[in-house]
Amino acid sequence: MVGRNAGEQFRLRIEDLDAGRCRAEYVAGIYQDLRWLGIAWDGEPLVQSARTAAYADALGQLHSLGLVYPCFCTRADIAAASSAPHQATAHYPGTCRGLADDPARRESTPHSWRLDAARAVALVGVPGWSEGDATYSAGDIDDVILARKDAPAAYHLACVVDDSASGVTLVVRGVDLRPSTPVQRLLQMLLGLPEPAYLHHPLVAHEVAHQEGRRLAKRDLAPTLAAMRDSGVDGAALAADLADGRLPLGFRLIKA
Repeated sequence: MVGRNAGEQFRLRIEDLDAGRCRAEYVAGIYQDLRWLGIAWDGEPLVQSARTAAYADALGQLHSLGLVYPCFCTRADIAAASSAPHQATAHYPGTCRGLADDPARRESTPHSWRLDAARAVALVGVPGWSEGDATYSAGDIDDVILARKDAPAAYHLACVVDDSASGVTLVVRGVDLRPSTPVQRLLQMLLGLPEPAYLHHPLVAHEVAHQEGRRLAKRDLAPTLAAMRDSGVDGAALAADLADGRLPLGFRLIKA
């Protein structure tokens, strides 16, 4: 691993805030898959379900800046609004933005907390990061959910808080997650967190995923690492091939 050769570390994070979808056997499978590939991690894995206090503190900081608001919308509400003729993007339509604060309603009605992106950008400006030709504007930053109705934090908030806590200096992830980077950089600026470097790599697709831009997924019957292991594939050899840009037969890269 390049980072290891440069004296850096590889950190492992278990993102288990969605209690309805996370199970102990899935976590065990992650450990098993990584060991099979010959990938060892440094230090103890960071487990998000044990860090609710850190997320609450970060959300409180954003509250104090007046940058969050309660959202009572259901997924059906948002889908209906986003499919309206005047709604050109899939961004949150702002249904609950600007509602008068109603503590009694918040006490009695399940709600999430959203970032007021326009106010946030007005406060610190449009953030940037250095990565090739990646460009975006304030309009690309959505009023994302920071804390869900059923969880103390959502992906974006937990991600930036945990990256900082783990001392992450380089985030490597697929190009499908590049649209997440602007809002995460914005949150880093608002919370006074350090900025890591970013690298968004091409996705690997299996031949059964005919649609361009589709990553490996169970819904497309893509083979899992566990299935490959059970069929006798050498995990360390597979990892070495991938590091050299060689894909198994039947796989291809999706660059963007």
